Amino acid sequence: MFGILNNKGQKIKGTVVLMPKNVLDFNAITSVGKGGVINTAGNIIGGVTGIVGGVVDTATAFLGRNVSMQLISATKTDANGKGLVGKETFLSKHLPQLPTLGARQDAFSVFFEYDANFGIPGAFYIRNYTQAEFFLVSVTLEDIPNRESVQFICNSWVYNFKSYKKDRIFFTNDTYLPSQTPAPLNHYREEELQTLRGDGTGERKEADRVYDYDIYNDLGNPDGGDALVRPVLGGSSTYPYPRRVRSGRKPTRKDPKSEKPGVIYVPRDENFGHLKSSDFLMYGIKSLSQNVIPLFKSVIFDLNFTPNEFDSFDEVRGLFEGGIKLPTDILSQISPLPALKEIFRTDGEQVLKFPPPHVIKVSKSAWMTDEEFGREMVAGVNPNVIRLLQEFPPKSTLDTTVYGDQNSTITKEHLATNLGDITVEEALNGKKLFLLDYHDAFMPYLERININAKAYATRTILFLKDDGTLKPIAIELSLPHSNGVQYGSESKVFLPADEGVESTIWLLAKAHVIVNDSCYHQLISHWLNTHAVVEPFIIATNRHLSVLHPINKLLFPHFRDTININGLARQSLINAGGIIEQTFLPGPNSVEISSIVYRDWVFTDQALPADLIKRYFLTTIWTIYIKIRSNFIIIIDNKLSA
Repeated sequence: MFGILNNKGQKIKGTVVLMPKNVLDFNAITSVGKGGVINTAGNIIGGVTGIVGGVVDTATAFLGRNVSMQLISATKTDANGKGLVGKETFLSKHLPQLPTLGARQDAFSVFFEYDANFGIPGAFYIRNYTQAEFFLVSVTLEDIPNRESVQFICNSWVYNFKSYKKDRIFFTNDTYLPSQTPAPLNHYREEELQTLRGDGTGERKEADRVYDYDIYNDLGNPDGGDALVRPVLGGSSTYPYPRRVRSGRKPTRKDPKSEKPGVIYVPRDENFGHLKSSDFLMYGIKSLSQNVIPLFKSVIFDLNFTPNEFDSFDEVRGLFEGGIKLPTDILSQISPLPALKEIFRTDGEQVLKFPPPHVIKVSKSAWMTDEEFGREMVAGVNPNVIRLLQEFPPKSTLDTTVYGDQNSTITKEHLATNLGDITVEEALNGKKLFLLDYHDAFMPYLERININAKAYATRTILFLKDDGTLKPIAIELSLPHSNGVQYGSESKVFLPADEGVESTIWLLAKAHVIVNDSCYHQLISHWLNTHAVVEPFIIATNRHLSVLHPINKLLFPHFRDTININGLARQSLINAGGIIEQTFLPGPNSVEISSIVYRDWVFTDQALPADLIKRYFLTTIWTIYIKIRSNFIIIIDNKLSA
């Protein structure tokens, strides 16, 4: 709405939608009721009665000269060629709750002085003069000459103006390639990118929005003792790794290359603060690792002479049928933590009871079959490591000068008995043999892993049956040579069996494959390939592609929350002594293994069809595609003919 102001010009009306910190910032403080709260360090602090009930009335908090804005023209320039900057104006009255707003969103009106020489607004500066940050949702300008309205979708935290070297700026929702950006906005576009790049110095603060690169030098804690020392990942050919967001913390005393543990820096707008299940899951995992697991260990040790292993399948089934009952004193320590209520029951009955898998609902022994093993390899979480067997026997890529002969000892005679009426050559030529190979990933670490465990490096040959299912027909379990891994490996090959001792040994061989598969999935397919490798792309996007760039807008939904989750993972999951090292077979070697596998990671191999070509699946997939397409065309033709 516009009006006349002393005959000097008009006024543009704006509507500003925002949310105060104490409604949204669950990443800084998570309510746990009367007992206290969990802060970002995972500690229980204070006694509070809840967040929402203590919210200061926003209409009061933001009245007066507390938040100001200045419009920036997208069509008119000043003497320096930059877009004209309008007069500073402050938020006006608090508007009634609008029906389109979410819970605890507040709307405020603002009026900008305007004349025809200003042109069309394309951006605005905003200053927060209060001590508390707020979440700016959107700004809408109405009744602009030659344009009905201009909208800004902001979704960003705004701190006190003294927290920034440059005033916070927001651009309209329009998209422009750099060469197409309206000339008056070019300076502001580049200035905002420079702010996001930072200068590579200093320790990052909570209000910062800087995207800078660093190596993984914060997983260990050398000052905490030798048990917490971990190699620095990234920046070397020995331990290559993707980059992470730089936090700039001080180095540890014992190792200047390692960064001291502490609060994980996340660029503020990556740490949205909205109540998300991922946040609660991470807080729950953190509390689990710091508080609950030690308690479990003490209880299980008192009740079981082999606390680190299951004594029977009945104990495993008990997790699905009865759960674990915990003593009252442990339950009392869990009960104040709502973040854990999704994981534990706190009524003393069936704690840690898991939903039974569908396969054992039908039959408790169905999971033991070769058919189910093959189905899970394809339908499970990690099928993209299966590849067509191109050469026989399978060969290792490990350096023979370091690891000796690591080639497979599987022979054609091992396979022949389970191929039916065809020969090994016919199966190879007919593309019916597939390989699930974890040998090279685990072999270099088995000597260290087996100090406290008993593991093998595995290779599995799978046969494609006429019904389209895969069946395991040979499993090779390998250990480092008894004289040292430099002399190669000592391997045994196991074949399918249905009866007697051989069937039990075959079942154990499959179990070792599943352990390799599970660890590889979590450490490499999941953490490395879908979390760690994406972070440098997010950093690069924010450093080089403005929010006005169409590619930035295209990528943003796919990047959301990743840096936040990765930061929490470095703090609680993959760090020295974290939940991964406590629960996964490789233990302290877990993330280091993913670094070694990363040596062979190639960006261009990740997408289709390159991945299928690399694993020799393209011919099969292409054939299926042609059949589907042909059938579809036939169906359409029939419908059109009718």
